[in-house]
Amino acid sequence: MDTDNLSVVLHAKGDLRLVLLQMHSVGICGSDVHYWQNGRIGDFVVKKPMVLGHEAAGRVFKVGPGVTHLKPAPRDMDEFCKSGRYNLSPTIFFCATPPDDGNLSRYYIHNANFCYKLPDNVSYEEGALIEPLSVGIHACRRAGVTLGSSVLVCGAGPIGLVTLLAAKAMGASQVIISDLSADRLAKAKELGADFLLPVKREDTAQEMAKRVEGILGGMPHISIECTGAESCIQTAIYATRSGGVVVLVGLGAEMATVPILNAAVREVDIRGVFRYCNTWPVAIAMLASKRVNVMPLVTHRFPLEQAVQAFETSRQGLGVKVMLKCDKNDQNP
Repeated sequence: MDTDNLSVVLHAKGDLRLVLLQMHSVGICGSDVHYWQNGRIGDFVVKKPMVLGHEAAGRVFKVGPGVTHLKPAPRDMDEFCKSGRYNLSPTIFFCATPPDDGNLSRYYIHNANFCYKLPDNVSYEEGALIEPLSVGIHACRRAGVTLGSSVLVCGAGPIGLVTLLAAKAMGASQVIISDLSADRLAKAKELGADFLLPVKREDTAQEMAKRVEGILGGMPHISIECTGAESCIQTAIYATRSGGVVVLVGLGAEMATVPILNAAVREVDIRGVFRYCNTWPVAIAMLASKRVNVMPLVTHRFPLEQAVQAFETSRQGLGVKVMLKCDKNDQNP
């Protein structure tokens, strides 16, 4: 097989192949692993072979005449796109979401209007991490994080960690982050968390909320839930001060039992997020200014030929962010 142009294609649930088809670095997202293991995420079902990957950066290899031949995205200019909330449009193109292919390949065609130039002091891996960082930025925007905010982040996985980074960069004075894993909490400390909250499975939501209040010396203005676990959603609601905001980032069960009356009578706003919108310029500025350092997130690197091993590493929860190196002539960050 000519391996000059590999792509990671998901053919069906559990069936991840390398097939013949200039990306540089592509991160493996939890959603990529979920598609691999389950063949679907909610209503998004893999019905035909689909190239995975959406956390990516690379170099311009070739452009067409006038750069007019590429498929436009978003496809339709509906009310959501017109208002700038294109992430909510049902017709929006999103890499590696059925029926749209992702960019985990050697080469990928993309609309020039949706390409962003990386400054010389921003690496390809930092460029690939703009996508998850965007989730944290969007969540913090939805939450209203500003100078002096106190923030609880539930979950120190990749998304919890980028939310921590975004919250600190946007002015949060205190960020406390919780997780079951001591290793992930250690990574959170490295990235600037003010307080760590170890969690045990037997802890109740009310107990956790009291611990948060005790550590902070008061209830946080904002809680950002990044796990999707029912108990963590409950903790976020109980922990947030009256008049505060809870933002739900993690995707869990379709139905969850939560203390909605507690939130209602204390005027705690519960806000959802779906991906992000209008985040790339600010994320690039954050990285270029060196106010945000995402590189400690990358704990594993694999050449594209070892994609299955890389996915298995991510599936097992080893490290934080697994990065696939797509340019066989340049395996540098």
